[in-house]
Amino acid sequence: MAGKDGTLARVRWARLRFSIIGPLLAAPAEPGELGVRLRELAQTTYRHPTTGAPLRFSVSTLERWYYLCHDEPDPLGALERRVPRHSGTHPGVSAGLARAIATLYQQHPSWSKQLHYDNLVTLAKQDSAIGPMRSYPTVRRYMKHQGLHRQRRRPKGDPTKNELTAKLPERTPREVRSYEMTHVHALWHLDFHEGSRKVLCPSGEWKTPMLVGVLDDYSRICCHLQWYLDETAESLIHGLCQALQKRGLPRALMTDNGAAMIAAETTEGLERLSILHELTLPYSPEQNAKQENFWARVEGRLMAMLEGEPELTLALLNESTLAWVEQEYHREHHSEIGEPPLARLLRGPSVVRPCPDTEVLRRAFRTEVKRLQRRSDGTLTVEGVRFEVPSRYRALTQLTVRVARWDLSRVDLVDGRTGAHLCVLLPLDKHKNADRARRVIAEASSAPSPPPSGVAPRLRALMADYAATGLPPAYLPKHNAPAHDDSTTEEERE
Repeated sequence: MAGKDGTLARVRWARLRFSIIGPLLAAPAEPGELGVRLRELAQTTYRHPTTGAPLRFSVSTLERWYYLCHDEPDPLGALERRVPRHSGTHPGVSAGLARAIATLYQQHPSWSKQLHYDNLVTLAKQDSAIGPMRSYPTVRRYMKHQGLHRQRRRPKGDPTKNELTAKLPERTPREVRSYEMTHVHALWHLDFHEGSRKVLCPSGEWKTPMLVGVLDDYSRICCHLQWYLDETAESLIHGLCQALQKRGLPRALMTDNGAAMIAAETTEGLERLSILHELTLPYSPEQNAKQENFWARVEGRLMAMLEGEPELTLALLNESTLAWVEQEYHREHHSEIGEPPLARLLRGPSVVRPCPDTEVLRRAFRTEVKRLQRRSDGTLTVEGVRFEVPSRYRALTQLTVRVARWDLSRVDLVDGRTGAHLCVLLPLDKHKNADRARRVIAEASSAPSPPPSGVAPRLRALMADYAATGLPPAYLPKHNAPAHDDSTTEEERE
């Protein structure tokens, strides 16, 4: 088996053994000193060549390695692990035992191979159809050969496990390190934050607002901050577009794996704007620690100053939030970077790109789908809504459109090959179409075509080929046969 570097395990073990025994070969021990040096090596801790776990070797093992390669011209090759004789061969398991192994594994994929073997022994005693039971190493090799590996057991009915997290592999623990980009707008952080207070809506309801924040990694400047009443892709894109128009296009954007962040409109829009979308690992808020630290400032400073407002509205909350960001947060000393975020933004090197206009941004954050055009009335259906297609595109069977699923008042028709914008499609208005006004469909060619005349060229060619054979037409004429001449005499007719 090869490791991460592609080296076989037997070679890695040989390297480890040679690194231990090699000094003894380079500087042979004096009589009586070999045992002392082997005991010193036995007290040393080494790292497993495959897993990296700490391990030690006994004096007898080290002594065996020493004499194994002492007189060999290739000590490293002598220290390699020998390939087992059964390596690469299919274990001899009968058909009945193979069926029993497969059935038991399907029922209990989380069992260990030893537990499978113990139950197979019991089943073999009860059912003679399974056949003779093989040894545990044989059964284990067969299960490995068939890919019947032990699966991690998941508790049934665990409310903390949803469909997304149930498919995720177990995260490998890794060290946590602080990081910072070297340029302004090289990386932005985007996240939602649930407010600690509810706001009064015009309908008289009290709702918990959600704060969308976009933070630059290097300067800590807040590109945009706005409160919404939901945590949807529509709100995320609404706030992100304002941040892009304020600051420009960044090189990368880091978000978590929320539904709004991984929505098709969000991911495809970032791709069209050439913004690299970086996703944090599941349940790893430390990757977005700058954003989490900023939320603590929002609650500790901004929301604390709004405690005396009994009827907090969304408009008041947004106005006060923007005033606090621009007048206090951007201008105060930041302990982490050692200067105000606004000063670092103006001083630091930047990799920002110019932001396109509003219409280009609107068209970018759309998901691209393909639909078939109805030839009967020139319409297509997106999310249950029918849209009219201009007659100049009536020859296209499959159309490519870009749509925001929260706004079905219009969709964009684009070229499926280049992605170029062609036109805007509006929903079908049957009442307006009832005025009976219809455009005349222009012909493909304005020049009048002559009417067909005579026999078609293909048929004329076939008739000429048939006549060239010299054979008469293979039929007997009847209705078009020439009439008899009554002036002939009876003798001539005879």
